Amino acid sequence: MNPRELGFLLLTSHLGNPERKVMTVAQLRRLATRIRSMEKPEGDQPVREEDLIAIGYSREESGRILSLLSDEEILSWYLMQAARKDCVPITRVSQGYPEKLRKTLGIDCPGCLWAKGDMSLLSRPAVALVGSRDLREENLAFAVKAGKQAAKQGYVLVSGNARGADRAAQDACLNGGGQVICVVADRLEAQSLTENVLYLSEDSFDSAFSAQRALSRNRVIHCLGNCVLVAQATLGKGGTWDGVTKNLRHGWSNVFCFNDKTSAAQELLQMGAHPLKTEELEHLDTLTQQDPNFFITE
Repeated sequence: MNPRELGFLLLTSHLGNPERKVMTVAQLRRLATRIRSMEKPEGDQPVREEDLIAIGYSREESGRILSLLSDEEILSWYLMQAARKDCVPITRVSQGYPEKLRKTLGIDCPGCLWAKGDMSLLSRPAVALVGSRDLREENLAFAVKAGKQAAKQGYVLVSGNARGADRAAQDACLNGGGQVICVVADRLEAQSLTENVLYLSEDSFDSAFSAQRALSRNRVIHCLGNCVLVAQATLGKGGTWDGVTKNLRHGWSNVFCFNDKTSAAQELLQMGAHPLKTEELEHLDTLTQQDPNFFITE
């Protein structure tokens, strides 16, 4: 890994220590914006305190950044542990980082993704599916058909590996000979290497599940798909609702909502989602090639 990649890892990964105070997405965005104005040191000289102070950081803030960047030995150990678990880091400046994620989110994209499995899936056309854990019968049928059609039509299915809509669609896709990207919110290292599956995790390969990680990974799921299929949502609450409404506000990708006539579906359609019937899943090319609707709030 080159120095820039190592730097992103040092700034964003807990390196096996949950108490390590890494930079948030907002803090990383601010650093990326400010560092563009920094006079580049000659050669491979490390960033110094005076460099950071010159672009607006206090001594305390500069000290924290430099402290994170100084953990090279811990990082070396951490990368060895990751390799033993078949986990590979892809930083925002790495060649294999998903271009769609980088283009859509810009400097707000995750500083690092950890991968386990077939990384070639990141370069293939994909559709994302999201939905509730407890599904009604018709919504379950929608999720299953979405998975089957993704496999049949040559799309990688992107989902979150959660109980309910995610796994129903993922299992249907794999059973149909398709390929799946699972963006997990729990320990990446615990996932078993499986043919035709790529597991992704944000920031760390060994972090346990948390509600915050589950919500944060939504933007990765939504941005990796050429479009997003919503199998079911609960009005005003839950991870599916949170991710879909943020997508509609920021215009990450086209959103197609199964029109089950519920209040949640009707509200999403009012916000800009496209209505979708189960039989229309047979024409995924039509969905992925539509011009996006951008409903961007200030």
